[in-house]
Amino acid sequence: MRLDKFLWSVRYYKTRTLATDACKKNRIKVNGVVAKASREIVASDTIEVKKDQINLSLKVIQVPKNRIGAKLLTLHIVDTTSKEEYELLELRKLSQDYYRERGEGRPTKKDRRELDDYISDNNEENVIVAEDLD
Repeated sequence: MRLDKFLWSVRYYKTRTLATDACKKNRIKVNGVVAKASREIVASDTIEVKKDQINLSLKVIQVPKNRIGAKLLTLHIVDTTSKEEYELLELRKLSQDYYRERGEGRPTKKDRRELDDYISDNNEENVIVAEDLD
């Protein structure tokens, strides 16, 4: 099975096109070597995927004939990604949520004005402090 079709069939990418694009951008390695989308995958291959700013690694046990359900993934692959990588992903997700709650979307006009006022107030305080030093 082709690499891009394999990554799509084991649900690492939503479409084959996304998997092919990841191969073109050198984000996928098979057995430690950067691989093209057309590379054939066989059992016992080790695949490294750089996705969501972490390096995922998986071991191929068996190549599926077509796209499989999420519950059947354990029959075909073993996820060998370290726990540190997943912790790093969680830390990055939490660091992005410090200002806005998830699902709130873009800042509103009111949010933007409050942010501008806050920044201008801090700049005025710094100017006053600088004048007091003279």
